[in-house]
Amino acid sequence: MILWIIFGVTMIASLIVHWQLKSKFNRYSKIGLRANLTGAEIAEMMLKDHKIYDVQITCVEGHLTDHYNPAERTVNLSPQVFHGNSAASAAVAAHECGHAVQHATAYSMLEFRSAMVPLQSISGWFLNILFIVAFFGGYFLYSFIPITTILLLIIGAYGVITLFSFVTLPVEFDASKRALVWMTDRGVVTREEHAMAKDALNTAAMTYVIAALGALATLLYYVASFMGVSRD
Repeated sequence: MILWIIFGVTMIASLIVHWQLKSKFNRYSKIGLRANLTGAEIAEMMLKDHKIYDVQITCVEGHLTDHYNPAERTVNLSPQVFHGNSAASAAVAAHECGHAVQHATAYSMLEFRSAMVPLQSISGWFLNILFIVAFFGGYFLYSFIPITTILLLIIGAYGVITLFSFVTLPVEFDASKRALVWMTDRGVVTREEHAMAKDALNTAAMTYVIAALGALATLLYYVASFMGVSRD
């Protein structure tokens, strides 16, 4: 019951923040940037100013699908950001370029996060398989493997996922900080546009905060469950 409450609260909070992010992005996207620069042009300028010439800027399908791919060294922008010339598109484009700058400067938290990706993927895959087996054949599973062992495996997997979630936070906040500082120093946004960009990026960052807190709450639930079973 407690676990379902954690999942429910996390999901509701995520939906609220996602709605706020979408609402703010749509609102700020309607206000043209005084510099009249598109997201693609902003990205190109920021990469050039940081002497990064081996990263390609691409346009990908979807809404708010913007991301930086360190393996392919591409800044991938959604059509609204790539072609848009608003404070919202400038903020998102500069944020993704912030990740490229982190990569180019060997930012320690980004390197740590990248190193954790395989382990995080394996942990997620393991939990999915374990929960499916437990759902369809829990009786046989518990007959062969002690519940304490299963809980320890779950705690280990959720520990990795929780650590990954919290490592992601400084990576995202730092990318936003780099973006806002550069936009101000470069003079591509006015004071009002800077405020809108900061607001949009802060709202986007909240999605990662909620995910991290949700992962931590789930981890603590399983730790408490293990301690309760161990005492019996």
